[in-house]
Amino acid sequence: SVEILCVNDQPISEGFRGTIRMQDVRATEVESVEIYDSFRPGDVVRAAVISFGDRFSYYLSTARNELGVIYATSTSGEPLIPVSWHEMQDPRTKRKEKRKVAKVPAG
Repeated sequence: SVEILCVNDQPISEGFRGTIRMQDVRATEVESVEIYDSFRPGDVVRAAVISFGDRFSYYLSTARNELGVIYATSTSGEPLIPVSWHEMQDPRTKRKEKRKVAKVPAG
């Protein structure tokens, strides 16, 4: 489950929860999705709401290119740099970690 912090780039004050199900991580190769290889605790993820769960919970999707991890830290605490759509790298140790990386628009 995830904590929703912003809606349309606006911070929210109420606590809302969301869930990203395996079938909603990416649009292709859904059967091979591993949640731990896509997101880790503490990652900041851009996602789209696809449906309402209960009163304080939403189902979220990262199945578009612009959706996914936008900020993460390595196991050693260093900010990771995206190196592909499925990997981020610690710039100090050069160690790569798997993530479902968002393609951030240029500009």
